[in-house]
Formats: sequence, structure tokens, C-alpha cells
Amino acid sequence: MNNPWYRDYAEWLSTLFVGKVQKITVDAGFSCPNRDGTIGRGGCSYCNNASFSPDTAAAGADIEARLEAGKRFFSSKYPQMRYLAYFQSYTNTHGPRARLLDLYRRALDVDGVAGLIIGTRPDCVDESLLSDIRAVGGGKPVIMEYGAESSHDSTLESVNRCHGWADTVRAVEMTADAGLHCGLHFILGLPGETRRMMLQTVDRLNQLPVETVKFHQLQIIRGTRLASQYEKGETDFIRFTPESYIDLCVEIIGRLRHDIAIERFVSQSPAELLIEPRWGLKNYQFVNLLHKALATSSLSTR
Repeated sequence: MNNPWYRDYAEWLSTLFVGKVQKITVDAGFSCPNRDGTIGRGGCSYCNNASFSPDTAAAGADIEARLEAGKRFFSSKYPQMRYLAYFQSYTNTHGPRARLLDLYRRALDVDGVAGLIIGTRPDCVDESLLSDIRAVGGGKPVIMEYGAESSHDSTLESVNRCHGWADTVRAVEMTADAGLHCGLHFILGLPGETRRMMLQTVDRLNQLPVETVKFHQLQIIRGTRLASQYEKGETDFIRFTPESYIDLCVEIIGRLRHDIAIERFVSQSPAELLIEPRWGLKNYQFVNLLHKALATSSLSTR
């Protein structure tokens, strides 16, 4: 059942596909221009890719084998399931174009794969590439998912993101013009950001032709530059409790454009990597608490 407070991602997917679809995350072995020297080295200060790449995405097998392994995992419970090949790890438009397009095409050729999700940076696409991606899609839905993280250039600079908000605006507009679906990803609570700044980001998001959005709380992950800064007391950020973060999420929902689907509010890194915050809540438990808060809030039923 759809909730009455915001458009959820499953409802949005139902406008693109008939029946149930499931993401299968694949690691195609891409790098990141902020790591390999193209635009920078060391990557974003908060990033440890192992914190968000599930075991099923481990590199090693070819892309068809990875997708078939994912299908076997889900098909026993949902035999009629169809799948979205989710290119998630690192920057999935950063590489030789012929190789990129070949990987996307091969993923779509796997039986049962109904569409693509391509996770990338907003400074790693152009009009020509997006046109080629649409052609490879051959009519199947393709969702471009851009890591925007914040709308504030001062924040993006402080975490060594190596792109600005203008790059996000440009990428989203080009994606819409190319006839592809578009989603953005934001991290709430990045160093130096105030609640007011986070809400300004939501207001700026509302001005763009975006269909989906992911939010999650800042996580301090072992092995990152941010973790080192945190341990030395060199950085300052809002330390959310579940209650204070839920309060922020309620306000975001009240401000977000009603047609934008929210895919998630939180992320859950592996316990052995996570330093802070350690809330002890699974994602579904957090969402249940959020819905309870929404039920007693001043938000009108949508």
C-alpha cells in the first residue's frame, strides 16, 4: 500500500513496468575520475566504496554471470520477477565509450532484464553520451542516477567532490532532454552544513526535472579521510539522533515537490566499517518510525 505522505519509489516504478521488478547490483570494474587522477586523487572524503556495494556485486565474473547469479537469488521467491541491472559502484559513465555501451547492451540482453540504472557523477555525462545510452536502451527504461550530495558548492569543495551544483543542474537538464529518467542522491549532514542549508538543497531540487531522489544520513566510515578528520577533531557536523533526523525528514517531505518519488531516507553501512551514527535500526525500522511521526504531523494527506 502506498503511504499518504509522499510518493514512494515502488509506486513510481509501477508507472514504468508491469509487475514486480528488482534491482541487481553489478560492479563493472569502473573507477572514479576523482580517484584515478582525471580530475583528482583520493576521492571524496566520506567515500569507502565497500560500505555500499553488496557481496552480489563483487567483481570477478563477467556481467552476464553476475546478473544470472542475482536472478537465481531472487527467482526462487518471485518466479515472475523482472530485473533492473544497477551499475552502482564508482562512476559508471567513466571509461571508453565503446566499452560503456557494450556493457549496457550486454546487461539488457540478459533474459528478464527490463531496464538499466546507471549510477554516476553529474560531471561525467554529455549530450552525445546520453543520446547513445538512450539508443542502447532500445525502448527499455534507463534511469540515470547522479550523486549530487549537496547543492552548496562550499560543502562539495570541503569534501573534495570536485564538481559543483551547476554540473548537477546541467546533467539533469541534459538527461531530461535526452528522454531518459533521472534521479539524484543527497547526503544529509555533510560537514559544515546547517539544517537551513539542507532545506535549501530540497528547494533547489524542486526546480529541476527530477523524478526520483535518495537521501541518507552522513555516515563516518572507517578507512576514509573523513574518519581521520573526525578522530582528530578536525571536522564539525550535525550529530543526528534518530529523533532529530526523523524531524528533518518530516520537514523535507513537507517541502519536496509532490511528484518526486523518494527511494530512501537512510543508508546502513556494514557494522564493521561504521563509526557513527550507530543507531541500531534497520532501514525498515527507521521507515516505520518515520511513518509514525508523519501520521501525527501537520502534513496533509496527499
